[in-house]
Amino acid sequence: MGFESILDNRVNLHKEDNVPGFLYDLNLDQVIEQIQSVSQLAVKQYYQYLPLDKSCEDYRRAVYADVKRKEVNQLLEEFVGRMEVRKLAITKKNEISIGMQRAAWMIQEIAAYCDAFTKLHEGLEQTGIESEGFLALRKMLGDYISTEKYQRMQQTVLALQESLQGFRVKLVYEQDYIIVEEGEVEGRYEEFLQETLGGHRENMKSPFAYMPEIDSLEKEIIQRFSKKHPDFFKEMRAFYHEYEDYENAVLIQFSEEITYYLAYSRFQKNMEVKGHAFVTPTVDEGKDMGAMGLYDLALACSNLKTGKPVIANDMSYCKGESFMILTGPNQGGKTTFARSLGQLLYLTKMGLDVPATAANVHSFSGILTHFSVEESVETGRGKLMEELIRLKPMMCENYRNAFVIINELFTTAANYDACIMGKKVLAHFIEQGCRGIYVTHLKELTKAHESVVSMRAMMDEKKNQNFKICRHEADDSVCAINQVNKYHLTYEQLKERLA
Repeated sequence: MGFESILDNRVNLHKEDNVPGFLYDLNLDQVIEQIQSVSQLAVKQYYQYLPLDKSCEDYRRAVYADVKRKEVNQLLEEFVGRMEVRKLAITKKNEISIGMQRAAWMIQEIAAYCDAFTKLHEGLEQTGIESEGFLALRKMLGDYISTEKYQRMQQTVLALQESLQGFRVKLVYEQDYIIVEEGEVEGRYEEFLQETLGGHRENMKSPFAYMPEIDSLEKEIIQRFSKKHPDFFKEMRAFYHEYEDYENAVLIQFSEEITYYLAYSRFQKNMEVKGHAFVTPTVDEGKDMGAMGLYDLALACSNLKTGKPVIANDMSYCKGESFMILTGPNQGGKTTFARSLGQLLYLTKMGLDVPATAANVHSFSGILTHFSVEESVETGRGKLMEELIRLKPMMCENYRNAFVIINELFTTAANYDACIMGKKVLAHFIEQGCRGIYVTHLKELTKAHESVVSMRAMMDEKKNQNFKICRHEADDSVCAINQVNKYHLTYEQLKERLA
């Protein structure tokens, strides 16, 4: 099969209409914004949709492994830079209406296009790429640039560019006349305008320099040159019309899609410099799913300005375990841990490195999230009703082998009712072959099914939150102690106040 996309080994996938809700629940929208900000590349659209299946995920992971190679990364950065030169030429061309000047900018545009793809192919021939995506691209690119049409276009544009850059005009100002002659002259054109025409200099620009606008003097110069060199200007016009549709659509798509990987590479390097670990996850169903040094990437991004540390945790699902039931004190890091787990799965599915020191992740059909919501002022529905409405499609559709993240569900219901509803929700997803994490204040759910494992947000020896998450039995006293410390109600504090 030939090359189609560097994002997938089949047809494009990033054409869906609906952005998945879990991006917002997991604060991944904040991570994506940070990726764009650090990389200075407009890539948000590529991060909003998951690959179709595991083969697509593996395809991306292999491509990203190549992108991280120093020589490949440098090659791609140079390629993107050359394509930026092309984009600038296109912008200039579209801003002007004078035919000859449009043709001149089109020469710069196509010259940058040929330069970018020719040097990309040369570089790929010399680097040790291994991924299916880059190997297919190299083959396709080699076939493309060796065609007679491409070779002729490249030779023609280089000759025209050389001729265009070879024109030299000598302007002599004598007795209120400007004499135009061909030939070399010392100094720069702008300096001549400044010295000769003084205050009018801001309106006088070189016709093929940085601004699309040209002055009447420059128009006159172009007209005189066109009469003296009719063959060259005829060739320019012919070139402009012949190569109006010169682009290869697949290669242009590649030039846009490759920024998906480069943006994350720039972002990852920036985070690593600031002390945050990343690792390439393995995807081995034969081993337990788990991670070491896992942290919330969105929180790490948020803390960059303050330098506040982010607590990392370890986690694992042993054989036969389906759901983690996470209990513990308020503000103990439970939601942060759940988000970090969701981010781990998302970035793995996207074929990228993950925020951890080690990770083995199983393959899931999708990610489902349900985070606590406030009451809707617009609809007048209570919090419980809002939660049930959002939960319904998750339970009605056949989501098999999905990873489910539930955060503080049924908090406004009576404890007895919340336990019954929570157990039914757990039973449903377990029967569907799903795995996940359920953050809750209901310790009864830790005994709801033989496949669930109890996790708890821990406290230090002084009974303060340390944001560590461990396998541990649920304990109501932990929450009570947390509230006592929070409101300064220890025996010693009360005794001191009442003395």
